[in-house]
Amino acid sequence: MRIAFVIYSLAAGGAERVASTIINHWVTAGEQVTVVTFDSVDKDFYRIDAGVKRIALGLTGESKSRRQFIRNNLRRVKSLRAFFRGSEFDVIVSFIDKSNVLVLLATLGLGLPVIVSERNDPRKHAVGSVTAGLRRLLYPHARAVVVQTQGVGQWARRIVRKEAIYVIPNPISKQFLDGHGSNGTNAHHTVVAMGRMEPQKGFDRLLTAFAKCADKHPEWTLRIVGEGAERPRLYALAVRSGLEPRVRLDTVTKEPEKVLRDSDLFVLSSRYEGFPNVLLEAMACGLPVISFDCPSGAREMIRNGIDGVLVPPDDVEALAMAMDRLMGAQQERRRLASRAVEVSERYSLPRVMAMWSEVLEQAVR
Repeated sequence: MRIAFVIYSLAAGGAERVASTIINHWVTAGEQVTVVTFDSVDKDFYRIDAGVKRIALGLTGESKSRRQFIRNNLRRVKSLRAFFRGSEFDVIVSFIDKSNVLVLLATLGLGLPVIVSERNDPRKHAVGSVTAGLRRLLYPHARAVVVQTQGVGQWARRIVRKEAIYVIPNPISKQFLDGHGSNGTNAHHTVVAMGRMEPQKGFDRLLTAFAKCADKHPEWTLRIVGEGAERPRLYALAVRSGLEPRVRLDTVTKEPEKVLRDSDLFVLSSRYEGFPNVLLEAMACGLPVISFDCPSGAREMIRNGIDGVLVPPDDVEALAMAMDRLMGAQQERRRLASRAVEVSERYSLPRVMAMWSEVLEQAVR
């Protein structure tokens, strides 16, 4: 099958990591895959198989006014449309809301089957009134709309027919499957969190929760791995709370599995999610996990009290209490971790890619 895969970029990010995993699997399975990004190749963070044809349109750039926004996106649509007209694909797969809209605009009237995939929670994630309006108008033209959770699937039913909606979770990459988190008898222990340093991820709330219980557990430190605009604010918060010596704000790594396996407890403090890959990866690495029961994804991964702990959304006090309890209970951490690794079967690559195969076949048919 000849597949065109469109995504804004392959820079560091959860959606981009999943995209690279899916693309590489398709190539290994013998599919012909062309990856198209609006960004340049030198921004690529994830490895793509040598068998993939790589097209970089080089059409990024900030829009400082509405007029410039329209002009920039018209250029992207024109470039995409010219590319699709000059190529022969069996199906087009697009990742992330804004790319989805541009692909659907570019393919209107061309008769090409398009699959679009939402990678965040549209009920919480603001995309602007123009993109939101176009999404409602254009998604019904897609052969399939792929979402990651049942909750987002309910949202999709308001704008497309239910037969076109497919709920496909993210797979666990192989790198997270071998080896478990520490949870041994180390003198020092680490609470770890990962993600973009943006308000969505709620690292400010994690710092506040850690401050509430840190004095009781002097052997514990907090490590947050990521990049983003919130970094200076997070550092200032750590300084104000007197935690600076016990808080590490690390940069993005290409080996997150090593960070997870060197840690003792993972916390997801997000205000909302699409599908929190890092939560899945932490569980696969054998870490006990605590998560806000935020929209969406965490509830579908964690069996509360069995392989992780869910706390009420936005309740920082409850988060601090859960952290306090697990930081002081090694046996409970081990018990949760022993069951957490079971996600490796539920979200295995073969199982998830079988779902994608069904969507591709249905779209082409």
